[in-house]
Amino acid sequence: MEGFLVFIGLFVAITVLTILVKSIRIVPQMQVLIIERLGRYAGILGSGPHIIVPFIDAPRSVNWTGFPIGMNYIDLREQYTDLPMQPVITKDNVTVGVDSVIYWQITDPYKAVYEVSDLSGGIIQLTITAMRSVMGEMDLDETLSSRDIINAKLRTVMDGATNKWGVKVTRVEVRNINPPEDVRVTMEKQMTAERNRRALVLQAEGEKQAAITRAEGEREAAIARAEGERQMQILRADGAAQARLRSAEAEARSIQMVAQALGSAGNPAHYLIMGRYIESLRDMAQSSNSKVVFMPVEASNVLSSIGMFKEVFSNDNANAAPSPQTPVPARTISPTAPPPQYVPR
Repeated sequence: MEGFLVFIGLFVAITVLTILVKSIRIVPQMQVLIIERLGRYAGILGSGPHIIVPFIDAPRSVNWTGFPIGMNYIDLREQYTDLPMQPVITKDNVTVGVDSVIYWQITDPYKAVYEVSDLSGGIIQLTITAMRSVMGEMDLDETLSSRDIINAKLRTVMDGATNKWGVKVTRVEVRNINPPEDVRVTMEKQMTAERNRRALVLQAEGEKQAAITRAEGEREAAIARAEGERQMQILRADGAAQARLRSAEAEARSIQMVAQALGSAGNPAHYLIMGRYIESLRDMAQSSNSKVVFMPVEASNVLSSIGMFKEVFSNDNANAAPSPQTPVPARTISPTAPPPQYVPR
């Protein structure tokens, strides 16, 4: 009898414990639990503790690709699905391998559970289809250079298609686009040729700029030299003009002094001509290259002029200080000058 009572007690305890376990539900934060009553949708339990009717109310379990089998709690946080490499044919019939990542978030748990049987599997298949559709409208070069456009188009298509599933696709990121090996080798050669072309263009541009800079420098240097030459010529001309003016003033002054000294007794022009003539003969005599001195025809006139000057100065000295012991020399007439003759040095 006691054994039977113990069995009844254990049975009641297990039953009560089972009822408590099935009645109390604690839902984590940012997760929900869908409750069905006798197989029909009864409500959604948010985060926190809840009590349900055991054996009548039951959580709805889901079987989604990539999630645990029989999952009860629906996560409302943003989730991502990593798509493996998928073959995609471009507009120019090149098969490339593309892998991407999809970021999505459940906004309506009821639709996510009851509108589609496999939510994550449906998102994956929809993404692959949309990716082939979008990239099939582009050439290979455009596909490789327009990832942002592809991502935007995929997000728009996925967001519109998954809206009825209670899912919001936040973004789609294409990670890798792998062309075939032969296409990749061709592209590498093309890129190498393009880089070489750019290098040559840059080198030509550099040489052009260097030549322009060098020409500008030479032009400025030539202008500076010409300006310097001009200034030098101006200064030389000014110096020569000043020298000539000073020489003319000195010569005028000397003529005045000679004229004052001669008075009315002689012509100062004759004196100056004589002086210049003597200076010319002296220069000719002192020249290292001259071997012969030419006597001018007018040498007699020069000699007569010398005699005239001598007479004039003698007269002036006589008039200034007459001396009875010194007779006044009579004016002599110079003999006729001989014809010009060569005088060897």
